[in-house]
Amino acid sequence: MKLLYFAWVRERLGKQEEELTPPEEVRTVADLLAWLRERDEAHAAALADENVLRVAVDQQHADFDTPVTGAREVAFFPPVTGG
Repeated sequence: MKLLYFAWVRERLGKQEEELTPPEEVRTVADLLAWLRERDEAHAAALADENVLRVAVDQQHADFDTPVTGAREVAFFPPVTGG
């Protein structure tokens, strides 16, 4: 699975993407976030507050209960505002 990071999420992690194979028990975006936070301190800090994170699964905006099983790409980014 390709993980993409945008804006300050990318800056805090020091990378814009990575390829990972989550364990079988990672079934939703929330599970993926929990697993990533356990990997290292950088992921724990960058992904700590779900209130300031948005996610897309295979380029479709998603909620934290969205399944990631079989997903090819998951992107994390801050909320976007505009006029």
